[in-house]
Formats: sequence, C-alpha cells, structure tokens
Amino acid sequence: MGVTLAYSTWGEGSRPLVLLHGFTGNRSSFDHLRPLLGGAVKAIAVDLPGHGETPLPQRKGREGFIETVEAVVKLVQELGVPSVDVLGYSMGARIALAAALHTPVRFGRVILESGSPGLHRRMERAERRESDGRLATLLRSKGVEAFVEHWESQPLFDSLKRLPPERLSALRERRRQCTADGLVGALGRLGLGFQPDYWPELHRQRLPTLLLTGGLDDKFTHIARKMATELPVVWRHTFPNCGHAPHLEAPEDYAREVRSFLQTPWYEAPDFEVHL
Repeated sequence: MGVTLAYSTWGEGSRPLVLLHGFTGNRSSFDHLRPLLGGAVKAIAVDLPGHGETPLPQRKGREGFIETVEAVVKLVQELGVPSVDVLGYSMGARIALAAALHTPVRFGRVILESGSPGLHRRMERAERRESDGRLATLLRSKGVEAFVEHWESQPLFDSLKRLPPERLSALRERRRQCTADGLVGALGRLGLGFQPDYWPELHRQRLPTLLLTGGLDDKFTHIARKMATELPVVWRHTFPNCGHAPHLEAPEDYAREVRSFLQTPWYEAPDFEVHL
C-alpha cells in the first residue's frame, strides 16, 4: 500500500507548490516564508517519513527511498490538479528530483536547494551508509538531544549560528521534536547512501529547474554547477554569505528568487512541419 504523507496547506496563490524539508525538519520548516510566498503559491508542506506525523516506509534501504518518492507522486495525484511545482531542501531536494524523474507529467517547475543527484561509486555509497550508521548508533545510545548537539556542530551548519535568536530557537525546537526511531529509520531509508544515482538521468529531466545554494557552502555549490551542465532547462543562483540553508539565512532574497522563477512565463516551442 505504501506510506501516506502527512501535510498541511497555506497560501492564497493559485499554483500548488509542494514543499519537502530536510533531515531533522518537518512541515513547519518553511513557515517563516509564509508572509513572503503566501500570496504567490498554494503551499503543500509535507512531513517526510520519520519526521512529524508521517510514519516510516515498511521497506528499508533503497526500496524505502523509492517508496517515499512514490508517496510524493501519489500525494500529487490525490490533490486533484494536473500538476504541481515542487521545492525541496537538502534531503527534500533529493526526493523532489527523484519524484520529477519518476513521473515528470505530474510536475511543472522544480526548485532544488542544496541537493545532490546521488553518489556515483558503490564504494562512496557504502561509506555514506557506514557514516549514517554511526549517526544511528548515536541516536540509539544517547538520544535526540545529544544527537542534535552533534548535528549542529558540523561545519556545514556554522553559518546558521548567525540566525536571529527566534529563528535559531525555532530550528532547534523543530529538531528536538524528532524521535530517535524516526531519525534512525530515515537514515536507513532516505540517506544518500541508499539513494539511486540520478546523475546519468539528469539529461532527461526536461522540466524547468532552479538550483539554489549558499556561497559559503562550497561542496553543494560545486554540485549545483555540475548539475547545471547536465540539466537541459536550468537556472542557478548562489546566495552570498549563506551556508547550506539559504531559505533560513536569507529568507527575503530566497523568496524573491523563488517567486521570480515560478512567475516567469515559460513557453514550449510549437510543433510545426517543415516543407522542403
């Protein structure tokens, strides 16, 4: 039957925009953008498996990742609209890309923030699974509080320490609301080590795609540059003085880029016959 995704909606816009959060987030991860995006979109903010109110897929590993992608497509189908736009951050960006590749007819425009199409080599995937396994051990042995402290100490998130106190407090509270079982289960299903390698598939992802990264995040900005050479219809923007999470670090500029991308007219070239 597959997992059913919990979600909530907000915004007064006519065009649906599915929002997929990152690891340790939930459907409230984009709530601070409501005043900035609410007039332009009808947001469908999702709890991904192991987070918020969405249970884990029954299948583990790669099959659990694919089950999650299928759940996103199923949700879009059940919304009763021809297609939706989708925005994903980090883990959510990986799932958004996979969903757009899985069933492109259900999606219009794709926004990927600090995401990756996957790891090329089997050894890289094995090393990532081993690394995530250590995180799972920490969660089981020390609990969520200790895990969050460890997670936030990564250099990847250094720039988040500059967030306004109320936004930083909301981020930490959201992370602390996670359960150890949920996060362990997500690591074992949605982790990069279990994600299929979508690099070879990028050339067939012909939906208009926007790649967003922070200028201080060298790793994911480099990945975005490489992705931009493979995707047929792509735009890319880097936010200066931001790290891995520009949607938190520069919300006004971030919302402006999103609105501009979603509202720019897009025309398919008409089919026509050539008479010689």
